[in-house]
Amino acid sequence: MTFLDKLRAAERQNGSLLCVGLDPEPTKFPAALKGDASRIYEFCARIVDATADLAIAFKPQIAYFAAHRAEDQLEQLMAHMRRNAPHVPTILDAKRGDIGSTAEQYAREAFERYGADAVTLSPFMGFDSVEPYLRHQGKGAFLLCRTSNPGGADLQGQRLADVDGQPFLYEHVARLAQGPWNLNGQLGLVVGATYPAEIERVRALAPTVPLLIPGVGAQGGDAVATVRAGWRADAPIVVNSSRAICYASAGEDFAEAARREALRTRDALQAAKP
Repeated sequence: MTFLDKLRAAERQNGSLLCVGLDPEPTKFPAALKGDASRIYEFCARIVDATADLAIAFKPQIAYFAAHRAEDQLEQLMAHMRRNAPHVPTILDAKRGDIGSTAEQYAREAFERYGADAVTLSPFMGFDSVEPYLRHQGKGAFLLCRTSNPGGADLQGQRLADVDGQPFLYEHVARLAQGPWNLNGQLGLVVGATYPAEIERVRALAPTVPLLIPGVGAQGGDAVATVRAGWRADAPIVVNSSRAICYASAGEDFAEAARREALRTRDALQAAKP
């Protein structure tokens, strides 16, 4: 089963477009775990178990683990998700971008060490920085396209004067992902929920690729506008919420609160489908 197959199956089984982001910050953990980086796995595993029937995907952000020397806990968490939520694909949010043998090693890290189903990548260094990931059969890769941060426009919103039609850079990335770079149907695009007009434009240029859409929840993206701009029956969208779910409560009921917030968000996304 390919990553795209798993994504579509999870959407059907869980009736969901919601991706649960896992960004563990020990300073925000509930009192019994607060400040203890050795309990990152425990915190995240409880969130996973509470939301496994509500998510289209899980997205651990590698920096939140690496900063606390918790890569071994990330390995544990990835194994936990494969055991306890095998129907939910995992997206390793790493935003890697390098060429040649270095890219090969990053691909091994994502897909062999951590066992991720997909990874996020920067396309800035060109196709030879992406191609090593596509050698891993059935795996997926989401290319940064129009990101949710305000500074994204510094480069992504620049026009390419020597390309037909003078597209914005993010539009050019969308065309590459839909066309010549997408050798085996493995590519998707990252487009921020804070820019629904750009989501609509990317979807027009890349009508069949999956879109990973961060920015709903704490970043203020509009769930209804996001779904209406990007969802198509034959092209999945993966709408990520991290902090709003993981830190829905600072109490011992944090997992139950995470489930309530995930359920609320999932239902709002489903209701917004055209």
